[in-house]
Order: sequence, then C-alpha cells, then structure tokens
Amino acid sequence: MTPLSLPIAEARRRLTSLAGELEKRPKLGAVAVTRRGKPVLALLSWDLYESIMETMEILSDPEMLAAFRQGVREMNEGKGIPWEKAKRRLGP
Repeated sequence: MTPLSLPIAEARRRLTSLAGELEKRPKLGAVAVTRRGKPVLALLSWDLYESIMETMEILSDPEMLAAFRQGVREMNEGKGIPWEKAKRRLGP
C-alpha cells in the first residue's frame, strides 16, 4: 500500500476531492502531504483511522493481546472452528 504523495499546496487545493478519492480507492491507504519533499502529514479515510486505533488499543491491552495470541496459537494447531460452523452456532 503506497500512499499518494502531494505537496501541501496541492493537498490544500484538492482537500475536498481527496475524501472521495480515498473512499473510491481504499487500497491507496493514505495521502502523504509533503513540505519541501518530506512527509509532514497523513490524510487517511475514517475507516482506516478507526482500524488503526482499534489495533493500537488491542496491542496496548495485555489481556486482549494475550487472548489474540492464544487464538492464533489455537488456529495454527488446527483447533479453530470453520466460519460456516461458527455462524450456525451463533444463530440467525
């Protein structure tokens, strides 16, 4: 995922259209805003921002991280439940 890179003046001119561009092209990830060729800001979709914040929350919580690691271990050991079976267990 290579972000689009724009000088700050161009980013300012295109700000209102960049939101739509990020929505239409989620693989773009972010727009790097540069000053004198160096990145100084990142513009990203709200969905990506929320995803990053949620990931940081999980990684900063020792209990949540331990549960995640346990789940990964169980999946690697073949102890996971196939998605279709899990959906049936959860019901409609």
